[in-house]
Amino acid sequence: MKLPNFSDLVIFENDDYLVVNKPPFLATLDERVGGAPNMLRLARQHHDDIQAAHRLDRETSGALAFAKNPAAYRHLAMQFENREVKKQYHAAVWGTPQFDHQLVERSIETTTRGKARLAYKGKPAETYFTTLENFARHSLILCEPVTGRMHQIRLHLMYLQAPIIGDKDYGGEDFYLSSLKKKFNVKEGEEEQPFIKRFALHALKLQFTGLDGEEISVEAPYPKDFRVLVDVLAQNR
Repeated sequence: MKLPNFSDLVIFENDDYLVVNKPPFLATLDERVGGAPNMLRLARQHHDDIQAAHRLDRETSGALAFAKNPAAYRHLAMQFENREVKKQYHAAVWGTPQFDHQLVERSIETTTRGKARLAYKGKPAETYFTTLENFARHSLILCEPVTGRMHQIRLHLMYLQAPIIGDKDYGGEDFYLSSLKKKFNVKEGEEEQPFIKRFALHALKLQFTGLDGEEISVEAPYPKDFRVLVDVLAQNR
């Protein structure tokens, strides 16, 4: 993939913090194998001592915060640890559930090969879910995680039987345009591709307190693939 210009990704910056709108398909930190580009490496081309304050899955787009100095990093890390950071995600899911600030409390443990699972002896995990829009066979869901466990939103939506579109690890099938458009034709000799080539999860909003006590609230616009997916689903209610 073509690497983005880091400065084009920045949606908030002050002396202590920087928040970017992370594109999909870029890891936050180094992955287990290989030396693929990642967000931290891109950030350090501009700020030598910058640190990622949290992480987003490689396929997840949206608001990702960095700390520019050790004091700022400690300050935000404590807010994450104390569950004081407010996070909002949007997920496009299978099914038409009616969630009204529904709380899921299901513990999570990590497994081998970078996956996780719901497990009684895992670490406590809490997420609130609210249905924003129902479409014909899909929905747009607001996800508000209280904790920050690995793959938490994805696992909790699978538990609710509303898996994320494209999230084949956790019960979500790919979405094909032909499932909505009866006259959709694929060129001869070609195979229809999934409408979105990742799981449909976007970190929309991040809210925390700066070193000087001011409230920092940042919203990340949808990337093109997520925006177009939601537009297409909305045309088929």
